[in-house]
Amino acid sequence: MAKSENFEKTLEKLEKIVRSLESGELTLDQSIKNFEEGVSYYNECKKKLNEVEKKISKLTEKIDD
Repeated sequence: MAKSENFEKTLEKLEKIVRSLESGELTLDQSIKNFEEGVSYYNECKKKLNEVEKKISKLTEKIDD
């Protein structure tokens, strides 16, 4: 995944992969390839969400002070 992609675009790609896997129309090899790609997108989304969570925590600490 390119670093310039935003969270929403990455999540959209992940959702598309999930739909394709759930369809049951892929071959085993296609499913494995898509699954690997999906894991990569998942990790990117999770990383971004963790970054945002830390930022929000810091901001709310400032409010409490």
